[in-house]
Amino acid sequence: MDLLRFTTSGSVDDGKSTLIGRLLYDSESIFVDQLQALQRASKHRGSEQLDLALITDGLRAEREQGITIDVAYKYFSTPKRKFIIADTPGHIQYTRNMVTGASTANLAIILVDARQGVVEQTLRHTIIASILQIPHLVLCINKMDLVNYSEDRFYEIVHAYQEAIQKLNVKDVYYIPISALHGDNVVYKSDRMPWYTGKPLLTYLEEVPVAQDINQDIARFPVQYVIRPQDDAYHDYRGYAGKIISGSFHVGQAVTVWPSGLTSTIDRIEYAQQPLAEARAPQSVVMLLKDDLDISRGDMITPADQPPTLTQDIAATICWMDSAPLKTGDKLLLQQGPTLVRCVVKNIEYKIDINTLSHQDAAGTLQLNDVARVQIRTAKPLAVDAYAKNRACGAAILINETSYNTVAACLIEN
Repeated sequence: MDLLRFTTSGSVDDGKSTLIGRLLYDSESIFVDQLQALQRASKHRGSEQLDLALITDGLRAEREQGITIDVAYKYFSTPKRKFIIADTPGHIQYTRNMVTGASTANLAIILVDARQGVVEQTLRHTIIASILQIPHLVLCINKMDLVNYSEDRFYEIVHAYQEAIQKLNVKDVYYIPISALHGDNVVYKSDRMPWYTGKPLLTYLEEVPVAQDINQDIARFPVQYVIRPQDDAYHDYRGYAGKIISGSFHVGQAVTVWPSGLTSTIDRIEYAQQPLAEARAPQSVVMLLKDDLDISRGDMITPADQPPTLTQDIAATICWMDSAPLKTGDKLLLQQGPTLVRCVVKNIEYKIDINTLSHQDAAGTLQLNDVARVQIRTAKPLAVDAYAKNRACGAAILINETSYNTVAACLIEN
């Protein structure tokens, strides 16, 4: 089965955690001990019914306030597909957490309260999904039970949202009227909205095509580990282990190793110790070359006719995630896959207004949750692709040199 990673977002109290709880509960993906703990927690909070939001709201502070603060990850599967859910917070001060949860997502569910309609946070999270180029969006108009399951209200919100996103790079949007509290159109089709002829949410999640989201046109293989067995029987064995993050490779193919620029030919490809004639993303394989080259962790193997951009000067859009401000001239670590290099922030060009996408003067400083375009200089050349061209090879993170905390998500624009 393939895997769908999706995130939920929206304004506070739109019902994100309840929706995930309903998905897990109605699809029978909750273990008996989890269900018993949920029953006890719901009773402790004075709720006569199961409070499904407690499945994801695990932090004590979250349960006391009734909101989601951190990103909660849940895993479940159906006979058709496996899923990883990232339940992200709706508060504006936790925008960085939403970026974290959405950074690896194939699909984003954005919830709207049917009573409130499209609000500022709805657009903010749509803009973030657009910046991160999440391939698929689902707008779930929740709490339809509180507007008497009104068809007119549903289409009023749909039209308002469509008008609001005209300027964004958003292409695939699916609209579903739901009631997460009562389960309408979540796992099962609702009898209370016969006017809705589309799919319930889970059916759509099972059927949305995700294989096409992986870039198969540009092949990239970052080396994670060099395998040199000590057994005398394998004294000539030198394998390069890693995950193909995009594209495909085949035996006999001419390849180039970056940043050295050395060339060779693929001699063998092994998967689970079995030979393959061809391997493609997202397989994890061991690659052996015909020539004995100096290759180490962090190097990138690509087809000879598909070179990346090799540069030390990186233009990027970043989301600053640290409470301490970022200033021009700050020194950090940049990690792109297994590659880790020192870098310096040469210039903060402008901040991006997350509500309008307009550019603002950053005055050389970024604060927590700011999104901005910056210029970065790395200590050694990196093999990169533009995020817009190859999402897998154009993403990176910035790390504090002292604490090793991740301080920014980085979308490369070179």
